[in-house]
Amino acid sequence: MINERGLLGVKGLGEIRITGGRPLKGTISIQGSKNAALPMMAAALLHKGVSVLRGCPCIADVFCMEEILRSLGAVTWWEGDNLYLDCSYADGTVISEENTGKMRSSMILLGVLLARNGKGTVGYPGGCVIGKRPVDQHLHVLKGLGSYIIKEEGFLEASCTGLKGSRICFEKRSVGATEQGILAAVTAEGKTTLLNCAREPEIVWLCRYLRRMGAEIKGEGKSCIEINGVKKLKAGDMKVPPDRIVAGTYICAAAATRGSIIIENPPEGELDAFLKVYRKMGGQYIRKSGKLIADGRGTAYPVPYLETEVYPGFPTDLQSPLMAVLTTVSGVSCIQETIFEDRFRAAEELKRMGARITVSGRQARIAGGFPLHGCRVAAGELRGGAALIIAALAAQGESIVEGSTFICRGYQNICEDLAALGGQIKKDTGTAFYENIEIQKKIKHYRQT
Repeated sequence: MINERGLLGVKGLGEIRITGGRPLKGTISIQGSKNAALPMMAAALLHKGVSVLRGCPCIADVFCMEEILRSLGAVTWWEGDNLYLDCSYADGTVISEENTGKMRSSMILLGVLLARNGKGTVGYPGGCVIGKRPVDQHLHVLKGLGSYIIKEEGFLEASCTGLKGSRICFEKRSVGATEQGILAAVTAEGKTTLLNCAREPEIVWLCRYLRRMGAEIKGEGKSCIEINGVKKLKAGDMKVPPDRIVAGTYICAAAATRGSIIIENPPEGELDAFLKVYRKMGGQYIRKSGKLIADGRGTAYPVPYLETEVYPGFPTDLQSPLMAVLTTVSGVSCIQETIFEDRFRAAEELKRMGARITVSGRQARIAGGFPLHGCRVAAGELRGGAALIIAALAAQGESIVEGSTFICRGYQNICEDLAALGGQIKKDTGTAFYENIEIQKKIKHYRQT
């Protein structure tokens, strides 16, 4: 019962055509959160039955995780935008290097495999090429809970005779490692205390989902999380929260085009650091009747200095979209990237459009206010691709953004959403994809089954 949309989303090639110069205006709803949905999907493996994620985003990363769970024996299906995960017989223990190489979030499955089966083998994780993302802290927390890990070329092999609660302190805050520890500890014997935890909203939502499954957790959203292990979890059933990064991206698009948009379902309290910077640039916003009205018509001021930080600081995932906005603002702005050392990859492509950006190490200097012009650019990773779309919407003439598959990893309907707001944008998947005979055979097979 594989979903055909997943096959299309993961395999599709193509480019996005954009004609800039129109201020965005209108009302939009935000898709479910990618970063919340993926660990929830991993949590479903902890119950031998059917769990559901309501309002799950139909994006490439979700389809990739779905494919991995199916490779372990899970049965998955979609009813609208609700994703059902039947993990009754998902007793596989090996996740191939091919699968884990597509998406870094797959690493959090190692702790789940240990909790469920006492062993697990995973290939080294992949994802966007934005710098070093070591797995040492993942291994640190799993070893602390009683697992034995062997590092081989290209994969990790872990085993245990039963995970046991422990007191573990992370060397630095890591979202993935914190999620790893939580997922492994909820069914471990005894009490686990995790110190120096990441505080991102995705961790809060994971803990809420696990509590609905019967886990005993307290302290999420704080640096110390305490977990009392339980012997068995029940089915999970929860609505995926709106994606704060998508919401921030659309606000950036409105600001870059000097438009005004209304977000019907804004993430509550999760965008405060971003909105503080947005207001400093001249953007205005109000919350009214559960909606967020973002008016970017007054965007006119540079940001002299900004550092990306772990939550609740300014999110690294919105650094590239913000850079695109700053290219349209007169004056000099400076961004210091503290999370990933190679997250200015979009800068070179923005320069092709006329942006004046100088990158030195982890710092980017943006001399804004010079007209952007449409041209052909290439997305090299997810958020950088979104930044190119934002710049293209603000540029004069037509732009073509190649590498739309990177963008589809995190944005469900970015072209349709921005078009609904008045943007001249459309996606061209290209004929090469549809002419691929092997892919067509697979689509036909899954339609029949």
